[in-house]
Amino acid sequence: MSRLGSIGGRLYRGEVSFDFVGRQKLWYSISGLILVLSLVGLFGRGLNFSVDFKGGSVFQFPASSASISQVRSAAASGGAGQDVIVEKVGSGSSAQWQVQTGKLPYAQQTHVQDVLSRDLGVPTDKISISFIGASWGSQITQKAIQALIAFLIVIVIYLTIAFEWRMALAALIALVHDIVITTGVYALAGFEVSPATVIGLLTILGYSLYDTVVVFDKVRENTAGLLGSARSTYSQAANLALNQTLVRSINTSVIALLPVASILFVGAGLLGAGELKDLALVLFVGMLSGTYSSICIATPVLADLKERDPQYKALAKRVAAKAAGGRAAKRTAAKAGRPAASGTGTAAGTVTADGDGDQVDTPSPAVAGDDEAAATGDKVPAGRAAPRPPGPAAPSGPRQQPRRTSAAKRRPGGKKKRR
Repeated sequence: MSRLGSIGGRLYRGEVSFDFVGRQKLWYSISGLILVLSLVGLFGRGLNFSVDFKGGSVFQFPASSASISQVRSAAASGGAGQDVIVEKVGSGSSAQWQVQTGKLPYAQQTHVQDVLSRDLGVPTDKISISFIGASWGSQITQKAIQALIAFLIVIVIYLTIAFEWRMALAALIALVHDIVITTGVYALAGFEVSPATVIGLLTILGYSLYDTVVVFDKVRENTAGLLGSARSTYSQAANLALNQTLVRSINTSVIALLPVASILFVGAGLLGAGELKDLALVLFVGMLSGTYSSICIATPVLADLKERDPQYKALAKRVAAKAAGGRAAKRTAAKAGRPAASGTGTAAGTVTADGDGDQVDTPSPAVAGDDEAAATGDKVPAGRAAPRPPGPAAPSGPRQQPRRTSAAKRRPGGKKKRR
């Protein structure tokens, strides 16, 4: 746990960073593949709606030693048809068989009841029959669609007011992404869609949106005043915000998935809870999809929308130019290859820089004079500057004498008169 906390602190400070926004093409490809498979399942195989949506008859009776195939065969021989759905609900002494059929007339329901009682050895009074009309299922579907549309409209309005329209659009795309994937998993796996499934679907929308809003709030904090500087692009600031909230998102998802997974695998596997299983399954799939979309879909989509703005395009150019200048300075320093010496004269001279930025050794004047004296054998008096060595074009001739004063000109030998 301490190691996880240290990783979270390093992510928050930017010492460790995962480039989620920069790899948006990878995430889009993965999501596109999953969405295609989900759509193929939806339009190819379709959803397996329960009797609550389709309408029909439901026979319930205590479970006996018979198998599922025997119960299905007995219901079919009684005239229930071939599309009979048989499942075992509960466990132990409270376990019951539940047989769902299409719409059957009253006389045919009675005949199926008699056949089940005869073939499975169950008393007739222990077999309960319930009939559900298709109109009730259609009303549930209509109300669910209306609730979904109202939810999406309210969410878009709220995010537009609280944040901005680009964040609202990115969150809406992530929500649609979660809905399609969750329903696609139901279609591909053949799970039954019941009213509990609809409730769970509406629940995961709120959960997925909560995780996305947390990330967007940190993105807004990191990008405040970003246009007035050239420290980073919008994508870089958004990726930093995503890394800073990454550990929180993972912890929230794990804590939420643990009880749902226990309901799904323990409750459905051991207890055989029907409605509870449908609710847990949609929550489990939806939470996984919601966590993925809030990290890998919502924020990259927001960054793509922002980077299309001319202001943020200009910001990206400034950041790129600043980064290029920094790299050029590093290359120049690496090309020089040696550190600068001190500014005082030494035996090697003073190190300066020429116009190209390269270091050049300039000999010291005192050292030059010493070299000349050593070459000619003359001594250079103290306090007098060493004469410049003659260049190639220097005229030859006697050495120029120092200029005499006016008093020295009037006395021979330059001596002054004694008083």
